[in-house]
Amino acid sequence: MELRPIRTTADYDRALAEIQRLWHAAPGTADAEKLEILGALVEAYEEVVYHVQAPDPIEAIKFRMDQQGLSRADLVPIFGTTARVSEILNRKRALTLEMIRKLHHKLHIPLESLVSQPSRPRRSSRRSAAYYR
Repeated sequence: MELRPIRTTADYDRALAEIQRLWHAAPGTADAEKLEILGALVEAYEEVVYHVQAPDPIEAIKFRMDQQGLSRADLVPIFGTTARVSEILNRKRALTLEMIRKLHHKLHIPLESLVSQPSRPRRSSRRSAAYYR
């Protein structure tokens, strides 16, 4: 396979097939170098085409709580008080740098997930959808 940029799904599929063929190439060989280059090309293509944004910080915390079977009370050592836990999880208060550090170290939540801007819950409007038509 000739090395070239991956621009289409067909190019991507061919690159993956070639990677699979070269997977056990001996280090230091031409095939190993080709494998490394193809890996970089595939990674660059996937970053553009299949880019996944970091989750909302509050959703990341709730997800980790669910994974580990944690309650809100389990977050008190991280946030300080039960009221603060409630404020954070209900998006009434922003995470501080110290909270982010503790969440990362104690719950192993990726920093990328904790430093993104949390989404705001939608406020319900008293006006019906028909009002805007």
